Amino acid sequence: MKYGMNLLLWSGELNESLMPVLERLKAIGFDGVELPIFNLDLDYADWGRRLDDLGLERTAVTVRNAADNPISPDAAVRAKGVELNQRTLDCCAAVGAQTLCGPFHSAIGEFTGSGRTDDEWAWGVESMRQTAEHAGQVGVQLAVECLNRFETYFLNTHADSTRFVREVDHPACGMMYDTFHANIEEKNIPEAIRAGGDKLVHIHISENDRSTPGEGNIRWDKNFDTIAGIGYDGWLVIEAFGMALPELAAATRIWRRMFDNEIDLAKNGLGFMRRQIEMRRRNG
Repeated sequence: MKYGMNLLLWSGELNESLMPVLERLKAIGFDGVELPIFNLDLDYADWGRRLDDLGLERTAVTVRNAADNPISPDAAVRAKGVELNQRTLDCCAAVGAQTLCGPFHSAIGEFTGSGRTDDEWAWGVESMRQTAEHAGQVGVQLAVECLNRFETYFLNTHADSTRFVREVDHPACGMMYDTFHANIEEKNIPEAIRAGGDKLVHIHISENDRSTPGEGNIRWDKNFDTIAGIGYDGWLVIEAFGMALPELAAATRIWRRMFDNEIDLAKNGLGFMRRQIEMRRRNG
């Protein structure tokens, strides 16, 4: 098991102000950090060296938007989505990110007023297959993320994302599980986790209010019982959001402060995850 912290709690991109944060996260005991890759023009190879020096492994996260929507009826827009996914994967390879996760299957926050169509599904599978082929070439694992109904209409449940990646049918394309979205959409948490089977490659640990894991109303016992029960031993990454950056607060709908400070959230969240896993290991 590896424990990570998503840097979106502090910033939408890597910058010098994050260096003390990165050093502190390493000192707290995190194995790695999850890097937001939205700006494709940074020197990611340099950041990879700096993170190596700190002893921090990394995963990455990205999204797609309306202008580069991989399920758009406009073929040129779909092609742009594939292109940007591929360029993002190049950044992942340069920085040494093992996994790229997120809702890069469709435009986040874009709605048509109805559910997904058969055409959108087919376009999405084809776009993701092209993305996966590039991921395989550069040695990065894809972890496709479903989102709750208020953020997307394309993939809402973990059964959706599992079916999707199985139709993509490429070894570089897996799916991820997220406790926040599952809390909204899933009727049965154990079934949602088990749905991924051999395609489950990444997990986000996120509280129901997006703050400190273990201090809210997520059904943690069911989540960790099942995570341990299936023998999952990949990344557990805390995904939390605050008000450090107005644009991120607006995008994640965070209108009030729900924790004392970011470092305490990370420290307490890491301790919570470790206790949950260690307890289940001791109990067999």
